[in-house]
Amino acid sequence: MPRILLLLAIAAALYILYLRARTLPPHKRRAQYIKLCIAAAAVIVLYLTLTGRMHWVGAALTGLLVAGRQMLPLLIRLFPMLSSLRNRSANAAHGRQSTVESAVLRMHLDHDSGKLSGEVLSGPFKEWRLDELDRSQLETLLHYCRQQDNDSVQLLDSYLQQRFPGETDFGATQSSPPPDSQSGLTRREALAILGLGDDASDEDIVAAHRKLMQKLHPDRGGNHYLAAKVNEAKDFLLG
Repeated sequence: MPRILLLLAIAAALYILYLRARTLPPHKRRAQYIKLCIAAAAVIVLYLTLTGRMHWVGAALTGLLVAGRQMLPLLIRLFPMLSSLRNRSANAAHGRQSTVESAVLRMHLDHDSGKLSGEVLSGPFKEWRLDELDRSQLETLLHYCRQQDNDSVQLLDSYLQQRFPGETDFGATQSSPPPDSQSGLTRREALAILGLGDDASDEDIVAAHRKLMQKLHPDRGGNHYLAAKVNEAKDFLLG
């Protein structure tokens, strides 16, 4: 009887953790589900070992696998080379990106494809990626941006126009005026907008600006807000 009660308690705890995992942004759920599966497997192995249905060697190997999985983030921190190799691989896969950040959103523009992507920094969908949100959720986010920050409205509108070309009625029934945003850039932010590193030269800045404006200039069907941010970043960096 005590064993049954213990198993029921463990099953209930795992189910609660599963329900919590379902509330996470989709890109974080997979890692959480893997952790839950590992925890469930460890519990099963422990139960079989205690009841004499599994040799202790099998339990030890399972324990080592679980420990190795949990220590992976620590190993990456202890060996920066692993992290740098992973980052280089990611950068090679994604190419150069420009990043513009507001109070609610962080938006990325891929220099090669011109595709916009981003993640939510605050509000009802905090830590969600924009590509994970459906039309209704995006309109809810737009309504929140309109209450919080004008720059966030402009960034999200840029994304919506690209994802839903030709549509202009996003959140039409929710028209609260946004507050004014505070302007001003730091060097780090200006470099991120142009997709450059700290060691960028004036020539690099001019070249990055030219390449981006070829994609963003309003006369070529680009985006007014992002084009203005690119111009602002260039002017700031070149003084």
